[in-house]
Amino acid sequence: MEQNMSMVASHSTGKIATDKIFGANQLALEAIQKFGRENVTNATIGAILDDNEALVVLPTVEKVLRSLPAAELAAYAPIAGLADYHEAAIELTFLDNKPEAYIKAIATPGGSGAIRNTIWTYSEVGDTILTTDWFWGPYRTMCEENLRKLATFDFFNASEGFNVQGLEIKAKEVLSKQQSLVVLLNTPAHNPTGFSLSNTEWAKTIELFKELATDKSKKLILFVDVAYLDYAGEKHAVRSFMRQFSGLPENILVIIGFSASKGFTIYGQRTGAMIAVTSSKAVAEEFSNTNTLACRGTWSNCTRAGQRLLSNICRDQELHAQVDAERELWRGKIEARAAAFMAEASAVGLKTVPYKAGFFISIPTADPDAVVGKLNEKRLFAVALAKGVRLAICSIPDQKVAGMAAKIADALK
Repeated sequence: MEQNMSMVASHSTGKIATDKIFGANQLALEAIQKFGRENVTNATIGAILDDNEALVVLPTVEKVLRSLPAAELAAYAPIAGLADYHEAAIELTFLDNKPEAYIKAIATPGGSGAIRNTIWTYSEVGDTILTTDWFWGPYRTMCEENLRKLATFDFFNASEGFNVQGLEIKAKEVLSKQQSLVVLLNTPAHNPTGFSLSNTEWAKTIELFKELATDKSKKLILFVDVAYLDYAGEKHAVRSFMRQFSGLPENILVIIGFSASKGFTIYGQRTGAMIAVTSSKAVAEEFSNTNTLACRGTWSNCTRAGQRLLSNICRDQELHAQVDAERELWRGKIEARAAAFMAEASAVGLKTVPYKAGFFISIPTADPDAVVGKLNEKRLFAVALAKGVRLAICSIPDQKVAGMAAKIADALK
């Protein structure tokens, strides 16, 4: 009798595609079928829903996308992306806060492609990648699929600010064992907590990287995941930290992971970019060459329509202003939903992870699966993480926000 026959390579043995976010969403959808949408609160998926729980697509974005000729919808794009899309991605990322540096862009399938390429291109097989202890689960998946390890440091210090000292301790530990260090840092409007580093915390982080870079044998790569940038606050203020990437030592490379999924509500178009910021012209050229090849060796090229969409919007001031205004309405809506939840949380004594802005709010707990199970019984569906429970406040209609904090507080008892 055949006994557990396996055909996969050793590095793929025993791997199973499980995703807690989509799994939790499936449970919510099943409950909706059974009890009716009005009786279920689905706080699992990170996409903006209106008060009728329909997916929000910015009207001007939809209009421009539908106006594209068939050739722009169907044709290949260059491996590295359209040249004017590179310009658009850089412009949309920095606005008036562009650092003084060599800056290059490569098109990627969403922010995920930028993360994958950074892990693969800038670390050795077997290396340890570093991130905060609250993190988006696919970071680990991408590290492990690319034969790397993921290590974490405590995100918050005793004052509930960014734990620069914790980063320093862990970074030095990792660098004592390997030549390169890739740090994945998701800010502003972090997924899953909604936390954002202040400019002061950024200054301390940059100083730490400069200190580590005094050892010229070490290579330091700071990946800044800005997927939720456009929902973090006033658009110029939330980008002001980027000026601090000017004039860095040559052995520090900053890569910004740009994503159009949230800011332009085109999640399925998989339109993103990795943007290099470096003081070295040679490192910038190397970035373009090596990551173009990395693209060719994985997904080949990205969707042309999404690139053309952003390029057309970015070079038309009227269209750009319309998109900004439409997005700002929804940023305000998410802000109001979050404020209502946080006010109730305070009233019922529910502690949350420090939240500043964005799609998600998290509640710390020692037994996330048990808490989520109790919430499911109350027809409130959330995502169990390693250290707590994540709520997608972006997708919860106003009328369902009330009472959520009380239900969670009860489930924690």
